Amino acid sequence: MSAKYSFDLQSQERRRPLPAKLIIGQNETETIAHVALKLLAFVLFYRERLQIEARLHNDNIPFEPDMIQLDYQLQPKLWIECGECGVNKLHKLAVKVPEAEIWIVKRSLADARHLFAAMEKGELRRDRYGLIGFDATMFDEVCGLLQPRNEFTWVSGEFDPPQMQFDLNGLWFDAPFTVLRF
Repeated sequence: MSAKYSFDLQSQERRRPLPAKLIIGQNETETIAHVALKLLAFVLFYRERLQIEARLHNDNIPFEPDMIQLDYQLQPKLWIECGECGVNKLHKLAVKVPEAEIWIVKRSLADARHLFAAMEKGELRRDRYGLIGFDATMFDEVCGLLQPRNEFTWVSGEFDPPQMQFDLNGLWFDAPFTVLRF
């Protein structure tokens, strides 16, 4: 682990009671953008039992998710990949975690569309994946604000229409994002 980022979280949205603190580790191979993607994915998808980089202890699933929610039988219900994710891995995930929602979170709409096109070319299963592309300018600004210790207040976020509002280290964001279904 090369760095840790701490977030004091608050939520003004009653349906999304975030934990008071979140720590995201940055591995040697990860960029600050990967940390920012994990943060935004965590608050956007937050639900009980959502874990960051949890080890599955399941020999049938050879992958480690960026984020996962397990059901009470310890089977994946939600699988989230942040940033780079190969088409072959996504194809195998659809088979290995058949009951799970699979989401891929990208820094920009262009990145999400590029992956979508690669998924089409690779002939992946349809109706299995969700892709999110953030506004690139907003995302770059979030990356620039990240410090070892951060204050984050979630105000609201919806998938229909795709929009989120939050405050990060004293700067207000009212940002749309794009959802693509594959």
